[in-house]
Amino acid sequence: MELLGLYHYWVFAVLLMIGFYAVIAKHNLIKKLIGLSIFQSAVFLLYITMDKVEGGTAPIIQAGVADPLYSNPLPQVLILTAIVVGISTTALGLGIVVRIKEEYNSIEEHEIQEIDRR
Repeated sequence: MELLGLYHYWVFAVLLMIGFYAVIAKHNLIKKLIGLSIFQSAVFLLYITMDKVEGGTAPIIQAGVADPLYSNPLPQVLILTAIVVGISTTALGLGIVVRIKEEYNSIEEHEIQEIDRR
């Protein structure tokens, strides 16, 4: 029963493997970018779920409260930054795919490699 209580780790592992599979196995560059986004989302989920402290409160010092249990806000800040970087990476990747489509008239990896071999 304890394994079912850690369902967020199972979700993390499944999303991570789906994203990894898409990046490695797919030949379409758009599908690879979607896989990379899924992979990044899995990592975000892992960091956010590890941050949860049972009974923890926001780190605000209050008068009359003896030895409170605080939650650490740093993981949320790091994930917000990582989300912005992930969106930027995806946008840049899509821009590169558009340029590749203009140059090679294809977004299939094997077709692009075949054209380059000629």
